[in-house]
Amino acid sequence: MSDDTRHQTDAILHAETDDLPADRYLDRELSWLAFNQRVLELAEDPTVPLLERANFLAIFASNLDEFFMVRVAGLKRRIVTGLAVPTNVGRAPTEVLAEINRTAYELQLRHARCFAEQVQPGLAEAGVKIVDWDTLDDADHAILTEYYEQHIYPVLMPLAVDPAHPFPYISGRALNLSIRVRNPRTDKVEFARLKVPQMIPRYVRVDRRESAEDVRFISLEELIANQLDGLFPGMEVIDHHVFRVTRNEDVEIEEDETENLIQALEKELLRRRFGPPIRLEISDDMDEATLDLLVREFDIDEEQVYTLPAPLDLGGLFAVTRIERPDLKFTPHIPVTHPQFRPNTPSDKPDVFRAIARREVLVHHPYESFATSVQAFVEQAATDPDVLAIKQTLYRTSGDSPIVASLIKAAEAGKQVLALVEIKARFDEEANITWARKLEQAGVHVVYGLVGLKTHCKLVHVIREEQGRLRHYCHIGTGNYNPKTSRIYEDFGLFTSSDEVGRDVTRLFNVLSGYAIETQYDRLLVAPLQLRQGLLDRIEREAEHARAGRPSGIKLKANSMVDESIIDALYRASRAGVPIEIWVRGICSIRAGVPGLSENIRVRSVLGRYLEHSRIYAFENAGDREVYIGSADLMHRNLDRRIEVLVRLLDREHLARIDRFFSFAFSDEVSSWRMLPDGSWSRRVVSEEGEPLPDLQDLVMVDRAEARSRGAR
Repeated sequence: MSDDTRHQTDAILHAETDDLPADRYLDRELSWLAFNQRVLELAEDPTVPLLERANFLAIFASNLDEFFMVRVAGLKRRIVTGLAVPTNVGRAPTEVLAEINRTAYELQLRHARCFAEQVQPGLAEAGVKIVDWDTLDDADHAILTEYYEQHIYPVLMPLAVDPAHPFPYISGRALNLSIRVRNPRTDKVEFARLKVPQMIPRYVRVDRRESAEDVRFISLEELIANQLDGLFPGMEVIDHHVFRVTRNEDVEIEEDETENLIQALEKELLRRRFGPPIRLEISDDMDEATLDLLVREFDIDEEQVYTLPAPLDLGGLFAVTRIERPDLKFTPHIPVTHPQFRPNTPSDKPDVFRAIARREVLVHHPYESFATSVQAFVEQAATDPDVLAIKQTLYRTSGDSPIVASLIKAAEAGKQVLALVEIKARFDEEANITWARKLEQAGVHVVYGLVGLKTHCKLVHVIREEQGRLRHYCHIGTGNYNPKTSRIYEDFGLFTSSDEVGRDVTRLFNVLSGYAIETQYDRLLVAPLQLRQGLLDRIEREAEHARAGRPSGIKLKANSMVDESIIDALYRASRAGVPIEIWVRGICSIRAGVPGLSENIRVRSVLGRYLEHSRIYAFENAGDREVYIGSADLMHRNLDRRIEVLVRLLDREHLARIDRFFSFAFSDEVSSWRMLPDGSWSRRVVSEEGEPLPDLQDLVMVDRAEARSRGAR
């Protein structure tokens, strides 16, 4: 599209935007809560195995913690400081914040009921019991008391609160006991706080047996609470209650050229520990005097207090779900090696480079193995004598990752190795700093990207000498280079030896590690310079096709969709008659099926055993289809403040595979959530005949097995 045409198009788009209704966006924070409600609905689903339901309860709790630490904290900070608060729903920010608090509280109460009335009794009936101290006999008490004295008592630190002892600092997300004790000599009531140690397992096995068939757990706070007399000898323990505070833990780094980025980040991480309180969770038996003290000391408002039945912080259920009870979990799925990466005979050694040189390879994790594709690619590159250089972006991985080990091995072997480490990956900052320094010590060239931008793209670039010329081998993915999460995150990755892609990736790495200013790419769309406009141009092109009576259509899959300009372009395309299918896991601010606005837009959401993480952008383009995969969601931060990459798929089999993937998600015969015109979500799990609908992720497993038997790629 020429500059003149683009200017004309922009003018048309802005004029048409004036015709769009003011209430065309759903609030992003409330939409996020709707996503977490879908997680909760999986925990409430009686057809889901019991330990998986407990896992979804824990995921819900962990998600909500992060939501308060980042999203609610940021909104409240802006309101308090008078900064502009972005809102696209035409309501006052304080009104939106009040609704967030109400909705989140209702969901937490529902979450607690699900545990108390469904999951806990169901687990008990299956032989996995979470018990109270009072239900145990003397023999059990003796076992637990011995465990307490050996493993817990020495690390406890009761802190008195009186004129000589000010109210202590309470760390975020830690469980605490508020304790009132009476001095029998003076009859004076005192207050103390006891932190429940976070390094000790949250749920303690009552039985010391190895068997998982009939097990009992007691929560750590319940065990400690029944040993308080020994912590306050000579004092009378009147009562105790559990509470927990969530703090603002978002990190904001003011980057400039005068301060080392790592040093700036380390200072900000230290500040994070002391962020202001955002939410106070208390057990529903807490007395008014204790509550008044906490509210006063934390300086919080009434709507920030969440009164809940015990136990607080059901994220602790992660520990319970690790027991070996396969009958209470999803049937295991073992990732398989992609057919193109299999050796011809069992005695042959896999050759990843030869496979990629023959044809491009599209892998789909976790259905297809990360270890025998991405990991094997980097490992072979590290040891191959013909490989001269390896460049890789790293956003989230683990310090013991074989990917990191391979990069170190390659550097030690004398290869040129560049690792672009994003140390600002939220809540992984400290870990990323640690292993980035290990890479540097091994001789890897470590860079941290561009000032003001996070590097979120997923790239590996290997340069190999073959028959006197250099050849490019690239991997471009939708997910992180993390072997652990690759088993539970759904992602695509493209392997290619295309010279065109190799040139594009070479240019991009020069931008990231040096001072190059490159704006032209052939097969990639790169944020923040081209991606937004590239998507807008393609959406408008589909609208033009529809107006001209040519085949048109848009299919999008993303984690989140909140960008107003993209949403408005989709509304205009819908009005032009373009059929639009949007598959979103989390936040979605677009409205689907609204008369006069989005009749041609359908929105689906799929949640299950795997976290849907891939991003796909497909355009019918009058029969000359364009399909991209990559790292970018449809959010301001992805399009404007991050380095993101989409790569176009060209292989017909790959395009057909993406089509089939979408057909599963939008089939009326597959279980999913549908967005209704009012912005709410409806889950469909049974057919019109009352039969259970199949799970999409189960269908993909079967589909890939059938494809392997046909030798498809």
